[in-house]
Amino acid sequence: MQRWRGLGDLPGGWGRCVVTIGVFDGVHRGHQVLISRTVRAAAERGVPSVVLTFDPHPSEVLRPGSHPAQLTTLRRKAELVEELGVDVFAVLPFTLELSRLSPHEFVHEVLVDRLHAAAVLVGDNFTFGAKAAGDVGLLRKLGSRFGFVAYGAELQGRSLADDRVANDITFSSTYVRSCIDAGDVVAAADALGRPHRLEGIVVRGDGRGHDLGYPTANLSTPRFAAVPADGVYTAWFTRLSDPGRRLRAAVSVGTNPTFSGRERTVEAFVLDVDEDFYGQHVALDFVTRLRDQERFNRSEQLVERIDEDVARTREALGAED
Repeated sequence: MQRWRGLGDLPGGWGRCVVTIGVFDGVHRGHQVLISRTVRAAAERGVPSVVLTFDPHPSEVLRPGSHPAQLTTLRRKAELVEELGVDVFAVLPFTLELSRLSPHEFVHEVLVDRLHAAAVLVGDNFTFGAKAAGDVGLLRKLGSRFGFVAYGAELQGRSLADDRVANDITFSSTYVRSCIDAGDVVAAADALGRPHRLEGIVVRGDGRGHDLGYPTANLSTPRFAAVPADGVYTAWFTRLSDPGRRLRAAVSVGTNPTFSGRERTVEAFVLDVDEDFYGQHVALDFVTRLRDQERFNRSEQLVERIDEDVARTREALGAED
């Protein structure tokens, strides 16, 4: 898969293509259906498929400080898109200048002059151009004028939670964020089609976990990362330098109330390994929520509770990969 940063990376002699446009945060099950349709439409026409996305998130440029919690890093988004068979992952830097293009200018400059789109597929709630003035209806009209076809589709996917569900469910990144914010990582995984992933760099902590007999890897996460609600979770722990090996982990998210902590942290106790992960880029794939954060009067009580958490993690995750 080719990866472009800006349309300046577009190769010489570029012909027609089929494009889908969106932020695609999370690449959830609805996104997956839309992107897969784009890949099929491109294959039918014998042209490349292009996912056109934006960075940074448009809301942060238009309303600084309003950036929503980020479900996927840009690198992870590209990986997920590639798994769907896309030919080109194109990132369009979102700037104030870009935001001021009228719908007509956006279509003409980006989709027609640069990408030479033969077809454009978007979600049925897609808007574009200055002040979000363009919608799917206008995109179709402009397509007729400029020589491409446009399709709007609901971002639907089949629920994994219940095989008896007869109808598809419409998913949204907002819904996934709400699940994660509530600590419902099972519902989030159902909408995503995989566990919610949180990435970070392992940094030095205060060493308290080591003193308790449960040394933890403390994650420094990206600024806008979607961190689950305070609580204790089971998760798969992966070093991104060794993605083929997943390790079981019990993960604490919160402020360490037993020790009157104030800073919110993400700490992973990785089962059955004696390794120093300091400085490594790692990922946590959240599987289940075990309990809320609790405050204990004595550290011995906390250790007993962690013993239970670890036992339940073994039971939930089974043998490591």
